[in-house]
Amino acid sequence: MNTFICYERCSTCKKAEKWLEAHGTAFEKRPIKEQNPTQEELKKWIAMSGLPAKKFFNTSGQLYRSMSIKDKLPSMTEDDMTALLSTDGMLVKRPLLVTEDTVLVGFKEAEWEKCLL
Repeated sequence: MNTFICYERCSTCKKAEKWLEAHGTAFEKRPIKEQNPTQEELKKWIAMSGLPAKKFFNTSGQLYRSMSIKDKLPSMTEDDMTALLSTDGMLVKRPLLVTEDTVLVGFKEAEWEKCLL
């Protein structure tokens, strides 16, 4: 079963959810603010995605900016990044779609089509 990790008030998440429903893709919805990803989940998802850990940060979020994370990232290890990401779901880029064999970060329709259709 696919897990769709989203923030209810995010317009991109709403668009991605509508896309999944329109294409008949089954998923279980998980609210990122209430069910923050654990460090272990994040490590697994980063490996599955093939992306660097820094791509999992919500760079347009208020928390990211207020904590000046952009300035800290270059000196952080992947463990540091996953530990920080696991402290608050609002730091994590969304939506996330966790499938059996990959993780999609953010909603890029062409990427989702290629992976899911």
